[in-house]
Amino acid sequence: MPKTYTRYVCQQCGRVSAGFMGKCPQCGEFNSMVEEIVSETPPARASGRGLGGRAAPQRIGEVSSQAEERIPVPIGEFARVLGGGIVPGSIVLVGGDPGIGKSTLMLQVALEMAERLKALYVSGEESERQVKMRAARIAGADGRPPLPDNLFLVTETNLDAILEHVRAVKPDLLIVDSIQTVYIPEMDSAAGSVSQVRESANRLRELAKSSGPAVFVIGHVTKEGTIAGPRVLEHIVDTVLYLEGDRFQAYRLLRSVKNRFGATAEVGVFEMVERGLAEVANPSEAFLAERMVNAAGSAIAVTMEGTRPLLVEVQGLTNPAQFGNARRTPNGVDYNRLLMVAAVLTRRVRLNLAEADIFVNVVGGLKIDEPAADLAVAAAIASSMRDLPVRADTVMIGEIGLAGELRMPGQMPVRLREAAKLGFKSAIVPKRLRKGEPWSKEIEAVEARSVQQALELAFAVQREAPKGRKIAAAD
Repeated sequence: MPKTYTRYVCQQCGRVSAGFMGKCPQCGEFNSMVEEIVSETPPARASGRGLGGRAAPQRIGEVSSQAEERIPVPIGEFARVLGGGIVPGSIVLVGGDPGIGKSTLMLQVALEMAERLKALYVSGEESERQVKMRAARIAGADGRPPLPDNLFLVTETNLDAILEHVRAVKPDLLIVDSIQTVYIPEMDSAAGSVSQVRESANRLRELAKSSGPAVFVIGHVTKEGTIAGPRVLEHIVDTVLYLEGDRFQAYRLLRSVKNRFGATAEVGVFEMVERGLAEVANPSEAFLAERMVNAAGSAIAVTMEGTRPLLVEVQGLTNPAQFGNARRTPNGVDYNRLLMVAAVLTRRVRLNLAEADIFVNVVGGLKIDEPAADLAVAAAIASSMRDLPVRADTVMIGEIGLAGELRMPGQMPVRLREAAKLGFKSAIVPKRLRKGEPWSKEIEAVEARSVQQALELAFAVQREAPKGRKIAAAD
């Protein structure tokens, strides 16, 4: 008879404790330790077959690469984030905030893929009728038949029953919505607990590696923005995708944070419309569509999201502090990065920002993490402080150092080509230490060594000099 014992598992970080604790010593969360009853069963005798179906080692040249051939996906932005298509036998985790559009996106993928292969959509939160209503709304957008014959729907939370359905249907694509609702009957813990989520993900991974279907798993996120479970899910799966965006904004960003079959940090851009998520073919043009030209406090940054350059508008606003302590409020940029840029502008450019509230916003809901946008943030703040617009046909690219110098970011030719494609005439960039061929013949690269020099070049407003000559307003 197997022995049973009780343990306590943190639902945030997965720490196991023999006794109850009000605060987890690993992650610091309160009231996150949940009691679980564990049965010690003797390990099953090994069958001699691994996930690949062989026990003997193979030479690398003899390993078949047929399983790595990708299945084309008609949704181009989704295929881009995956690395070019769906890899058979892979398991992909899709996370995001509630209501952001995870289920809608995966149902669109199922509808598109069901026209060429067999797909099974397992819902643990909605009935088949609800899923069918949403599918009919999405599929009717292009005037095609709304219900593909190769798309199967089932509402089930028991993992053993789900695996039975998979064996009966034999799908090429399996979508589980969501992993937090799936449970294994042999385990005493509740659905959504760390043990249930981890064991369910392991069995789905074994299904993908042994039988060959591509498995997509939808996961909830916690209030801190990480996938609930906790991060054990991210170690089990092959690819982790996050669907980001503000529910009050139209744009959604599908970001890859882990990908064993492609580049990480790739981003696909979608727009939430009446019939689901629509692809945005040119994200840079979409982010700049409502830009006010020659407005003070606005600068254009060129940021790299994976291998894709994106042009975004960075807005800055300064206002005299009303209650003594000046505020620094970022939206879309890192808070500590904003503090550093403000300190450099205060000490190196002599802007009086100590008594001014600073607000920085990235238009479109995009979050910029790379330092190449530092110069655009500094130009937007200085433009608002001096009430002078930045040149409308100029982009700002560069990382700012504490001494006020500009440092060169990577992939500069790609950034400049994207800026030239959208009609920009010049770019203010850090000074190159080695002279060579120009980065781009389609756009003028104006080099600056320091932040102050770059800001003097950025302000395009001219005033009439006494003798009729033009001088920069920053002089």
